[in-house]
Amino acid sequence: MTGFRFIHASDLHLGRRFANIPEPLDGNVRGRLMEARHGAIARLAAAATAQGAADILLAGDTFDTATPSPTVIRQTLAAMAEAGAIRWWLLPGNHDNLRDAEPLWDAIRREGPANVHAVTETAPVAVAPGVALLPCPVEWRSAGRDPTTAMVEMPSPEGALRIGLAHGGVADFGEDGAAIAPDRDRSAGLDFLALGDWHGRMQVGPRVHYSGTPEQDRFKHDRRGVCLAVELAGPGVIPQVEEVETGAFLWTEREVTLAPRQDAEEALAAVLPDGARRDTLLRIRAAGWTGLAERTRLQEAADRFGPEFAHFELRSDALGTQYDAGDLDEIDRGGALRLAADMLMAEAGDTARSEPDRTVATDALARLYAYTREAPR
Repeated sequence: MTGFRFIHASDLHLGRRFANIPEPLDGNVRGRLMEARHGAIARLAAAATAQGAADILLAGDTFDTATPSPTVIRQTLAAMAEAGAIRWWLLPGNHDNLRDAEPLWDAIRREGPANVHAVTETAPVAVAPGVALLPCPVEWRSAGRDPTTAMVEMPSPEGALRIGLAHGGVADFGEDGAAIAPDRDRSAGLDFLALGDWHGRMQVGPRVHYSGTPEQDRFKHDRRGVCLAVELAGPGVIPQVEEVETGAFLWTEREVTLAPRQDAEEALAAVLPDGARRDTLLRIRAAGWTGLAERTRLQEAADRFGPEFAHFELRSDALGTQYDAGDLDEIDRGGALRLAADMLMAEAGDTARSEPDRTVATDALARLYAYTREAPR
């Protein structure tokens, strides 16, 4: 055994539509995000080539649904075929599990190129001389059991490397045994356990790793996606694991905390990321306290900066607003507008109301303030 190098990735979720991301009037953010997920195939192949690896192990959820469109399937297989020197090993996950996605896996086995392998059986596979892949495909979306239990009894040739491939969550054993045992590498004699399901990069132990998705799809992990370049020098030797960035888009959250009379625009500008804004999805969480005028300037600044980003959202539900008579006088000193402003201010400060209702009143008052400032006098 002279060692084995491979790429570990998971959770491509090809075909995901990103319905939770609103489309701007002059853009196609969802289309760009979908294309970036497809582009991850070529970036993974490039990472494998650069790392001297001939195998890419995809630990589940290659597809976002059990019934991806024929276009998604065919374009996926065509992209993998283009990297003809790379062998792709696709494991069914919970989104593309064996039972719900049976026609999908049949199509891949029937129509897929020679370098694409659907590992749909819980049985050892010789991926290279002296290397045994021990896959545990997800049979049902919610199986309610540890999918890696079968690895313990899976045989492999004497002296072969044992690589586990599975999809699911790792936690201490619960009563139902549904979580993957965090010590599965030891109980199954694995040299490496490649896991999918968690979309962020995480090391459970020296031999147990989540690669995370190669193209991020949520704000939770605050970094571009990666894959793992893994080198196994021999049985029993601690693997060498290197992160290789593959993500085209950055999903990131920033917090801006305001104090009364602080320049809101300046505070917002200070936390904005530099560079590659067109490929950044940004969520700003505003907190602290500010006056009505500065709250309005914060929203105006967000409206001005926002189009520079692939996606921009300002969340100000944690931002308190201090009101004074001067703010309301700028809206109107009397009449219907002033009555509306007084009513909204009372509702925003009424602790007997629910937090969402108070937030709605605060936002409405801020909009009223902004509209009257813009209106000709």
